[in-house]
Amino acid sequence: MDRLAIHTITTKAWDLPTAAKKYADAGVRGMGVWRQWLDGRPLAESRQILDDHGITAVSLVRGGFFPHLTPEEKQQSIDDNHRALDEAAAMGASQVVLVCGAKPELSLTESRKHITEGIAACIPHAEKLGVKLAIEPLHPMYADCRSAVNTLGQSTDIIEQLGSTRVGIAADVYHIWWDPNLEQEIQRAGKHICGFHVCDWLTPTNDFLNDRGLMGEGCIDIQGIRQQIEATGFNDWVEVEIFSDRWWSHDPDEYLTKIIQAYKNHV
Repeated sequence: MDRLAIHTITTKAWDLPTAAKKYADAGVRGMGVWRQWLDGRPLAESRQILDDHGITAVSLVRGGFFPHLTPEEKQQSIDDNHRALDEAAAMGASQVVLVCGAKPELSLTESRKHITEGIAACIPHAEKLGVKLAIEPLHPMYADCRSAVNTLGQSTDIIEQLGSTRVGIAADVYHIWWDPNLEQEIQRAGKHICGFHVCDWLTPTNDFLNDRGLMGEGCIDIQGIRQQIEATGFNDWVEVEIFSDRWWSHDPDEYLTKIIQAYKNHV
């Protein structure tokens, strides 16, 4: 339990103060903070809410979305990622998770070029604040408009090209479990892995965004992937990140209990 973190999007019904209290009462000490949960109050107040409940902000979600069609869009993206880094630092989060983005009007090659350039433009600010930029490769089904970075290997390629210790990888089992080269790419990514997200892939999946399963409900070898990642030296938080219309419709207190049970039994 001392490594369990839950993303606020997972318990979507609860605002930040409620989530902090409910997590703390259940013995959960880590939180992945989605940026919309910070809206409406000063950052210092949000940080105090977590501190008062003994909750660590593990990650801030999300930055990214670097591909652009105009110079104005490019600058807006960089500015927003700088704000995300500022928010992470204020909350005490060690990393900003990057959903890197894609544009259907651009080739994947061009989108990946924009992503690499965009991350590079944010490195100086990340270095100044001591916050990591954590690339989250997304499943290829999202390559048209959510992310042109779809494998651990592509993430590692970008990091090696940029050569900065301020860029890492957030590995989400939902997005990487299918990769036939996964074990080799985990070994190659090694010390670059700074985040580990878990949920499960349902069969059938009724909605590729909002029908993820609790750990143990689907077909992902979560424990096997965890063992491979930890073999590289990773020993940080395990972050539960579930988008599920089905689970969001349940009583959130019962849902939290099931999350903890699934974490203990299947992660």
